[in-house]
Order: sequence, then C-alpha cells, then structure tokens
Amino acid sequence: MDGTTRYPPRDRELHRRLVYGDETALGEAYDAYSALVRTVARRVTGSTAVAGEVTQRVFIDLWTCPYAFEPGQGSLRAWLSIRGHHGAVARMREAEAERAACGTEGEDGAPESFEEARVALHTALTELPLPEREALHLACFAGRTYRQVAVELGIAETAATARLRNALSSLADRLAGPSAGPGSPADEARDEC
Repeated sequence: MDGTTRYPPRDRELHRRLVYGDETALGEAYDAYSALVRTVARRVTGSTAVAGEVTQRVFIDLWTCPYAFEPGQGSLRAWLSIRGHHGAVARMREAEAERAACGTEGEDGAPESFEEARVALHTALTELPLPEREALHLACFAGRTYRQVAVELGIAETAATARLRNALSSLADRLAGPSAGPGSPADEARDEC
C-alpha cells in the first residue's frame, strides 16, 4: 500500500493547514482528538489533572511543530495518541523522581513498588516497534477491537491480531524478570488491555 491511499485525506489537509499556521485547523484537531489524548494520558497516569496538562502539551507541540507529524507515516489519531502516551510516561517519571527526592510514596497513597511497575510497563510500551505500538495503543488505550484496529491502520485483520499478539508477548518478555509471577509487571502487561 502506498502512503497516499492508506490514510484519510483529512489528515493531510489538516497537516497542510497547520503548517501554514491556520488556527482553525488546530481547533478541528483538538475537537476531534483531545478526548482520545486525555483518555490515554489518564489511563497512564491515573490523574485527570495530569491528563489535562499532557493533552494541552500535545496540542501545543502540534501547533508549534506541525512537521513532527508526517501524514504518510500514520494517522493523526494514532500519532496524537502515541504523543499523549509518551507525555504521560514522562510526567510519571518526573513525579517518581520528585517522590524519590522527597522520600514519599505515590500521590494516591500507593506503595512505590506499584508506581515502579507502572512506569516499567509504560516505558516498555515506548520501546515497542511503531507498528506494534500503534496497534496496542488503539486496542488498549483507545478501546478499539482488533477489527477496528485493522480498519484504522489499513491492514488485514490477521495482521492486526498478529501485531497485538506480538506486542503483548514483547511486553511480557521485556518486563519478565527472574521473579516474574502473579502481580509482576509482566503479568500486569498481559492484563493491561
């Protein structure tokens, strides 16, 4: 499949308008995708307030650097979802570093080990190959079925299930340690979706 027919022309048009500084294009992108970005960030951080900050940062980045999104590489929806996830992971790392410096437990009273497992899981997500990461984001964070993942990515259903299976297997392998068992980050990765 070539890049010109795989993704909807709306992404290309929005991208062109963003590059030329059209503020209404940013508004359209925000209206269409801010709820998705906020949901992804909230699922990663567990905080509505932090999710709002991450969402704002993602759209500021889209406005100030529209060339970072390349329409031929994927959909704007998937790109924004991934940016939201990366931003949320970064905020969690910052919060963890602050807690470590202060010697306190998580903001919701959860023990550090849970926070560490959560950060390890989301860090492992960022290390997946892009096709697997896109499929997993759509399925786990955007709530899509494997059939919907296939349609949104423009791939066969068998390819979508293979990407999801490979992504989950890779996550489990990356998170498995010598003491991997119930309650381990690897076990959490399998149950994340």
